[in-house]
Amino acid sequence: MTKLATPTASATADMRFVPARLRRTVLEMAYAGSTVHIACAFSIIELVSVLYRNHLRYPGNDPRAEGRDYLVLSKGHGVMAQYACMHELGWLNDSHIKNYFADGSELKGLSDSRVAGLEVTSGSLGHGFSVGVGIAMGLRRKGTDQKVYAIVGDGELNEGPIWEGALVATHHRMDNLMLIVDKNGFQAMGSTDDVLALGDLSAKFASFGFETLEVDGHDEAAVDAAIRHLWSAGAGKPKALIARTVKGKGVPFMESDNRWHYTRLNAQTFVEAIDALGLSGASK
Repeated sequence: MTKLATPTASATADMRFVPARLRRTVLEMAYAGSTVHIACAFSIIELVSVLYRNHLRYPGNDPRAEGRDYLVLSKGHGVMAQYACMHELGWLNDSHIKNYFADGSELKGLSDSRVAGLEVTSGSLGHGFSVGVGIAMGLRRKGTDQKVYAIVGDGELNEGPIWEGALVATHHRMDNLMLIVDKNGFQAMGSTDDVLALGDLSAKFASFGFETLEVDGHDEAAVDAAIRHLWSAGAGKPKALIARTVKGKGVPFMESDNRWHYTRLNAQTFVEAIDALGLSGASK
């Protein structure tokens, strides 16, 4: 395992995209829409926080800017985490949050490319990463310095298109592509080890030719340092960041409880979850 330099304070000095605030937005959306996938969004909060704060480039704060970097959420059911970041950027307003899943809402429970800021329509697992590989190939051919980040779930790695995409990425030396694995140990129907054991993911992706690092996916400074290191290393190689995460992170009664893949909030659990975040003023 590569040893990283200790991150500087500047890695988290920008106070946008504060994880507790992002989690609150997710809770507000999920409660307003009486919808699911809360724990799936919570496990990637720090990952998207670091990406939006420190790495993703959107010229003019335009989600469709020609020179933007691309965040492909292949695990599209975690989209509320991305919506929360888009709210911080001003791309979504309070009405989007309060009316999530209401009649006429443009926001779906899965990533939908018709929404500015979402790059792919994902939800059929494995599909988004393959699209991300295609985007990275197109950017390489244009000769730009744009980067593509693709977030996948560890359960999603059961899907064959992930490994086909990995082969294409290494064959074409796509060093503008970073795969980020949300390794929370669960998928919809159980633990990843019980459903289909994945083995050593770092070794697996390294064997495919990726420059690979493993990190605590909830340590923002460590995630930031790992991303910077991966971009600076392994010329000609795609990158893979294996992020160890906790499903439901941030609300103790949700953490590592796979029932919160599909459980909906009620008035009591909504208030309890908000209180667990250390934030006040819960309201529907």
